Amino acid sequence: MNRPPVTPESNRLAAIILAAGQGTRMKSTRAKVLFEVAGEPMIAWPVRRALGMGADPVVVVVGHQAETVEAAVEARFPGRTRAALQAERLGTGHAARTGLDTLPDFQGVVLILYGDVPLLEEKSLRSLIACVGSNRPVAVMTTELPDPTGYGRILRDEAGNVTRIVEHKDATEAERKVSEVNAGIYAVESNFLRSALSRLKSDNAQGEYYVTDIVDLARGDGLEVAGELVDAEEVQGANDRRQLAQLERLARRRAVERHLAAGVSFLDPETTWVGPEVEIGVDAVIHAGVHLRGKTSVGAGCIVDVGSVLTDARLEPEAVVHPYSVIEGASMGPRSQLGPFGRLRPAARLEAGARVGNFVEVKKATLGEGAKANHLAYIGDAEVGPGANLGAGTITCNYDGVGKYRTEVGEGVFVGSNSTLVAPLSIGKGAYVAAGSVLTDPVPEDALALGRARQVVKSDRAPSVRAAAVKRKAQKPE
Repeated sequence: MNRPPVTPESNRLAAIILAAGQGTRMKSTRAKVLFEVAGEPMIAWPVRRALGMGADPVVVVVGHQAETVEAAVEARFPGRTRAALQAERLGTGHAARTGLDTLPDFQGVVLILYGDVPLLEEKSLRSLIACVGSNRPVAVMTTELPDPTGYGRILRDEAGNVTRIVEHKDATEAERKVSEVNAGIYAVESNFLRSALSRLKSDNAQGEYYVTDIVDLARGDGLEVAGELVDAEEVQGANDRRQLAQLERLARRRAVERHLAAGVSFLDPETTWVGPEVEIGVDAVIHAGVHLRGKTSVGAGCIVDVGSVLTDARLEPEAVVHPYSVIEGASMGPRSQLGPFGRLRPAARLEAGARVGNFVEVKKATLGEGAKANHLAYIGDAEVGPGANLGAGTITCNYDGVGKYRTEVGEGVFVGSNSTLVAPLSIGKGAYVAAGSVLTDPVPEDALALGRARQVVKSDRAPSVRAAAVKRKAQKPE
């Protein structure tokens, strides 16, 4: 067979990810690869891994709910993958051929991955790829199971090369005692893969084309096949909800272990949830029940206390999130603090040393360095200057039923409790707003603003008011 060797000049990498199946055992109308593990659709995991290894192109073979799966991939990796439609599902070999048809000119190594196998490690895949050589066009990933019943057994020769993959039903008693099984992940030299896929037969009970048959084809051509043994956790897939739950536990544990090894403290690892794209700096402390989601970044020395949920958040060094706080698409500067029971909504920003306290919500607003809103406030569409203080119950009225408007609070401003700031509004540097004020007009620098009715005191009237209240209560029917 005339086949150019894999050389450094031609050693490019592509990936074909098989994601066309329905997953009927999930008992769902949703495509299996869209079920989430650690907050990410399963299909996103192998795509991200392949892209991170420099695979180009990355082809996702879609079938069931093709448009939905394709849209989910494109939303996370815009313009970085291509889709191949397997309109008729005729087995894994047919799916691989569908993907390869989109790579007519590619020369190099092709990874064949699965959309429902999310926990593959880059190190293992690179070891698999390294097995491919000029006389060894195929490398198959394998694992060992304590009970391999139902899995294809890996048979090797004395040199360690794979000679056959024999299905359980076809295996002899001696072969069934082999614990090494086929994990279904392959690295294949592109020219051989084209040749092998074109020669697959469907003369089996299912009438399907199986990618496993490329091993026999390689051996028939007088070529070697490598087998790369990996931990079973890496190649675990999800065929039903029970296995999906197992993957979730594994992903959570592995994420926590990775960060523990990098110098992060988890006070209760079993109850902590960390997404695959989360970054955590050295000496950060993560308490029990914390969820870190999306592209959250937690800086060095930060503390995230019990029950807090962070999604696409950015915490700079030594920021503190007190218990039961929520951050969504917002950021905290160095030494800033949030909570307990605080909320930062998208585009909120706390500058260095700023403090947002209990039951305070901030949306699309910035609190300058050292600014404070410690109690029961809503700050939306606002710019709060350095050192400003917003008292308990302060509200920025940013919405008039039609449009959103901004409030600007200058440096060192003091806003008394229970004040209502009706946007658009500006309060100048050093101004003082009396408690209970409703402000609708600009306040100049260093001014005192009072936006409330004048207090009225009527002497000796309290007893008669109290008596009237007692009378009303007595007349009220039970």
